[in-house]
Amino acid sequence: MLDTAPGAPGIDARWTSSAKNGIGTALSKHSRVWFTLSHGVLNEIYYPRVDSACTRDFGFVVTGQDGYFSEEKRDCVTQTKTSAPGIPAFSITNTARDGSYIIEKQIVSDPGRASVLQHIRFTALKGDIADYTVTALLAPHLVNAGQLNSAWIGEFEDRPVFFATGRSRYLALICDIPWRAKSAGFVGVSDGWRQLKEHGRLAHQYQRADDGNVALAGELDFTSDRQEATLAIGFGQTEFEAAAAAAESLKNGFEGARQHYVANWQAWQEKLLPLDRKDRNGVNTYRVSTAVLASHRAADRPGAVVASLSIPWGFSKGDDDLGGYHLVWPRDLVETAGGFLAAGDAHEAIAILDYLRLVQQPSGRWPQNLWLDGKPYWPGIQMDECAFPVLLADMLRRFGHLDAKALRRFMPMLRSAANYIITNGPATCEDRWEEDAGYSPFTLAVEISALLAAADLLSLEGDDVASNHLRETADCWNEQIETWTFAGDENFCASVGVSGHYVRIAPIGVSDEVSASGKIEIRNQTPDRALLPAADVLSPDALALVRFGLRAPDDPHILDTIKAIDHSLRAELPQGPLWYRYTGDGYGEHEDGAPFDRTGQGRPWPLLAGERAHYELAAGRREAAEALLATLEKSAGSGGLLPEQVWDGRDLPEKELFLGRPSGSAMPLVWAHSEHIKLLRSLKDGTVFDMPPQGVERYIKNKTGSGLRIWRFNNRLSSIPLGKTLRIETEAKALVHWSTDNWATVSDAPMAPSGLSTYYVDLPLGHATEETTVVFTFYWPDAGHWENTNFAVRVINESNASNTR
Repeated sequence: MLDTAPGAPGIDARWTSSAKNGIGTALSKHSRVWFTLSHGVLNEIYYPRVDSACTRDFGFVVTGQDGYFSEEKRDCVTQTKTSAPGIPAFSITNTARDGSYIIEKQIVSDPGRASVLQHIRFTALKGDIADYTVTALLAPHLVNAGQLNSAWIGEFEDRPVFFATGRSRYLALICDIPWRAKSAGFVGVSDGWRQLKEHGRLAHQYQRADDGNVALAGELDFTSDRQEATLAIGFGQTEFEAAAAAAESLKNGFEGARQHYVANWQAWQEKLLPLDRKDRNGVNTYRVSTAVLASHRAADRPGAVVASLSIPWGFSKGDDDLGGYHLVWPRDLVETAGGFLAAGDAHEAIAILDYLRLVQQPSGRWPQNLWLDGKPYWPGIQMDECAFPVLLADMLRRFGHLDAKALRRFMPMLRSAANYIITNGPATCEDRWEEDAGYSPFTLAVEISALLAAADLLSLEGDDVASNHLRETADCWNEQIETWTFAGDENFCASVGVSGHYVRIAPIGVSDEVSASGKIEIRNQTPDRALLPAADVLSPDALALVRFGLRAPDDPHILDTIKAIDHSLRAELPQGPLWYRYTGDGYGEHEDGAPFDRTGQGRPWPLLAGERAHYELAAGRREAAEALLATLEKSAGSGGLLPEQVWDGRDLPEKELFLGRPSGSAMPLVWAHSEHIKLLRSLKDGTVFDMPPQGVERYIKNKTGSGLRIWRFNNRLSSIPLGKTLRIETEAKALVHWSTDNWATVSDAPMAPSGLSTYYVDLPLGHATEETTVVFTFYWPDAGHWENTNFAVRVINESNASNTR
């Protein structure tokens, strides 16, 4: 064996396909590993946390006489099955397309320790087993990085071991049969794949490859009498800890680990509600979805669930552009809690709420996304993510899972979140698609519903002052939803036969009424396509106004918007209709199938079929909802996993893109599986499972309006309608010095506490009978000074002028 492999540091590291057809974990605190499958091989294995990918892939290459070379992930027909519905213990059969061999695998992780076990059997279909060489190839990418890894051949308890390390984590690969050859190398130069391609064998065996993009290769000693092997990949914080985990798993045997693994899953599945349903291929889609949710949970941080064990278009991404979804998004997390609750696992939903309590920031908001330990990853502020946890707490209370004592622990979190919403809403810095700032119908729906829910929760504590203030704010915002977000190009609306439609988002600073001259930026498009009139950009997001109980399904504005959405954003696919996120979306592959590279072309989202199905159910059209459920399920990959997007172009077999099938985006998307479970529960119950009742009662049944318009320093109204009271709200106590006759006469109005962290005063302009202008300034008693700036708000007759900012 040679000392050191040449070619450091190797080619640039890349991840692998996001098109998973299997994910699994042992549901054990003793086994902090998660694995994914794609193209018949192991892909990313995560350790010691579900947010830390440690491998790229682990598969086999078969070589033979006359230059024969066959790689199972590229040159085989793959069939992957689970041992039972909803239990992700996998059996894989990879049959060479040329009919030369079969590789049969069984894969589980060991519930007793941090290791993944793979039992394989190699069968020669042409010739004899002696005619072939089977080589295992393992690509370490320890702790979310492929560069600066080291790999070497070592020993543990007199047994050869393949080691790798990076960022203070270690892996060890051990086999229960001998190796004929072993090597560590640099990818693209001296790695095993290149040697096999050039020589048909490991012609050069290197002991070490340090500080680069490395790979390990080992030729298995298969014979006619020995056609099976078990391989264990162990993980640890030292090389010996990793090797000990792998060695102990082999000592205890594959079958014992498999039985323990299956028993853990059976015990969890038995606690769930029986919402079982099989698709056209006999896959129990409900059990797949529940397994997806459970497989994305952290083992050592209760309540933390990542968005997806995948990296969209991973084969095009390296260390400098991870782009992985193995992070926690508060929005996705609350949606996932709803999925657990719909399936009957209230314990997990409560754990999620408690996790959100622990990672809430002092301001009252949550990070855009975060690592398991609470460290923010992206810095954006999304107001729906600040509101969703409030809705989760209220839903748990309404379903009887949080009594007064249990709820008390969450009240500081809920009060802080409600305060953040009223002081920073209703506009958002980013919409739910994490791109644009402004007035979003989806965000508004979540914010307003959360304010009403928070009001109910604070009422339980006897805080009627804060509760009333939250309800009045909600009423004020709700009354202005159409003013802020209902518009439409005149020619487009005439062609579709509608009066207008809710826009995707109305930009901040244009006006309270959406202006056709206002532009929004499409942030995933090329510069020539990046700016569109706000009134031209539609989105199915407006359906949230029904989902969260603020508008009736037959509201004329909703019906017009659905016509417009279906005209512009509906895609007819073999499985049925799906919808695009919004007009001009660029998040998806390019037209030629090239991966998304910060620009592209948006593709249909199966998730949106689930949201539309919930709307149809709310509208009393159960058959339409059931048809969309079938469409959602038919959009899944071969293993029943739901993708983020599906391909809507012509078939491109060379890029594995087929009409109506999963694209290269994230798969599985936990959010989509949560929506699937909630839809199953909604259809069982005959009503939308997660619709908050407060808005339905207040706005649909009782038609509650608002006599207020609210001025804040971050919401400086320039006008209010005649007949409305002007509420001035600040985050510090003040005296409001004001006049309606240009300071000829003045009044002083002290501010009162809102019950939260704000102060307010209502100027009695609601009694005004004619248009006027109120001017005002502030005296800050705690600081002992005047604001020294005058502010003005016009009181206008809306029949004569639009309500502008």
